[in-house]
Amino acid sequence: MALTIETESRIYRSLRAVSGITAHLVSLGFTIFVAVLARPGSSLFSWHPFLMSLAFSFLMTEALLVFSPESSLLRSFSRKAKVRFHWALQLLVLLCALLGLAIISYNKYLNGKAHFVTWHGLTGLLTVLYTSMQCTGGVVLLYPKLMKNWTLAKLKVYHATSGLVGYLLGCASLMLAMCSLWFTTAVTGLSWYLSVLCPILTSLVIMNQVSNAYLYRKRIQP
Repeated sequence: MALTIETESRIYRSLRAVSGITAHLVSLGFTIFVAVLARPGSSLFSWHPFLMSLAFSFLMTEALLVFSPESSLLRSFSRKAKVRFHWALQLLVLLCALLGLAIISYNKYLNGKAHFVTWHGLTGLLTVLYTSMQCTGGVVLLYPKLMKNWTLAKLKVYHATSGLVGYLLGCASLMLAMCSLWFTTAVTGLSWYLSVLCPILTSLVIMNQVSNAYLYRKRIQP
């Protein structure tokens, strides 16, 4: 018997809710895993993987999922509260990313190693710079009058799209980090493949959730 449109819609929403919950758990679990592996404080370098995984695996995932109609942790809160929460998390992302970049740069300097010569290093630098520009662009949404030739709706679309690109850059940087000598020495076999799967899974969920959150806002707003 064919499913009704209402039933299909309910199933689809349930699947999206499950995928969102999975993204919450995976992003948190991966960050905890890296923290246990790196043992922040055990060395100067140990802070780099911890801060970067905290920024781009956990905090940025939560900052984007906050607008999801099905899996946001603040579903019952107002749009204004969600925006403020998003802003707070994104500022924490930027702070952790800048600290992580400064620490690894100083660590390489102390050990006489070359800077930004690997794909991970270059992608990580690009990600931090892009995140900085994305946060700056977010200011425009708070003060849309600064961009007189652009409508607020169009600015929101561009910000959401560029934010998604930034998230994917972060996930790519995390995946490249898992090809580093430090990570491949500590994590091998099935554990390595499961680790690589984490940013892939969350990026797929985020792409779906962000696009649908935009469509949802467009449908409910006049």
